[in-house]
Amino acid sequence: MPHNFPPDSIGLVTPQTLRFEQPLALDCGRSLAQYEIVFETYGTLNADHSNAVLVCHALSGDHHVAGHYEEDPGKPGWWDNCIGPGKPLDTREFFVVCCNNLGGCRGSTGPTAINPDNRKPYGPDFPIVTVKDWVRSQARLADRLGIQQWAAVIGGSLGGMQAMQWAITFPERVRHALVIAAAPRLSAQNIAFNEVARQAILSDPDFHHGHYYEFGVVPRRGLMLARMLGHITYLSEEGMRAKFGRELREGRMNFNFNFETEFQVESYLRHQGHAFVDRFDANTYLLMTKTLDYFDPAADFDHDLAAAFHRAQARFLVVSFTSDWRFSPARSREITRALVQAGREVSYAEIPSAFGHDAFLMPIPLYHDVLRGYLTRVAQEVNVHAA
Repeated sequence: MPHNFPPDSIGLVTPQTLRFEQPLALDCGRSLAQYEIVFETYGTLNADHSNAVLVCHALSGDHHVAGHYEEDPGKPGWWDNCIGPGKPLDTREFFVVCCNNLGGCRGSTGPTAINPDNRKPYGPDFPIVTVKDWVRSQARLADRLGIQQWAAVIGGSLGGMQAMQWAITFPERVRHALVIAAAPRLSAQNIAFNEVARQAILSDPDFHHGHYYEFGVVPRRGLMLARMLGHITYLSEEGMRAKFGRELREGRMNFNFNFETEFQVESYLRHQGHAFVDRFDANTYLLMTKTLDYFDPAADFDHDLAAAFHRAQARFLVVSFTSDWRFSPARSREITRALVQAGREVSYAEIPSAFGHDAFLMPIPLYHDVLRGYLTRVAQEVNVHAA
């Protein structure tokens, strides 16, 4: 069936899978003897492989960052507004790669994958992974794709943390790092939110210590609550007030002691929770929140972030959003100051927005202008290099 996608759309895309047989040593002390990584690519890799850009996903993201699937053409990738011909990350200029990280539940090896040792799903036996582990696995993916250096590594939230780690761990392999709505490490408050979300899952009677696959159930209530809590932190009070206010679904209070949804915001959060349960895995959620908690690149450098960034060779763009209280502009300015102290070249933009943390996913005109302006210069470098 023909599809009428707009001219700036990637169009139909198909994920790819690579299998890795070389063991991957992990920070937790364990290793994966073998694993698979699912990824998508958009655009064309140029002759000298200098136009490749890695997009790193956030906690609940995956490899499907742009374009459409044949089986669900109405639902584009999670950053489709930013990637495509003529968009800020222009696929006429760049070869864009995005993978589902290890520990994920969208095809890469993770808790839902089969453990070769016992032929059962890994479940809670899948090892805890760190951002550094992800970067190492992504480097192996780049090797297999013939990419020795990224023109840019880009990510928002947990994806921005990966961009920073790439620049520190593999300084010679990253020319530009775009760090969006991120933080150099989680605050105690953020770790607390993650712990409450985890407890919601762990205390669900259907969790079965993480072995719920064997019981044919899903800890739906716990995962739904975890997502509802997380979603609140991704929004801003201003945005929620503008979207929902205190609107009642039926225009009046029902004094319903069954506690059915009365306010519009209650209905919205429950919808988000139910939808999340149908597409995400509870063990993966536990794993990803721990990955967030553990991220702290300065820890390897006597807790000196500037010393960590001193290893980097990339130029940086750091972007924050005014209403983001989960990873506030103050945290992005902390990153920027450390980069300046380390002598790195950095540009910083603080974007006015009422969308909270989720703003990094939105087609905000000024935000897109900033990305387009920066990436246009990156494309010019690529063209000079290729010439």
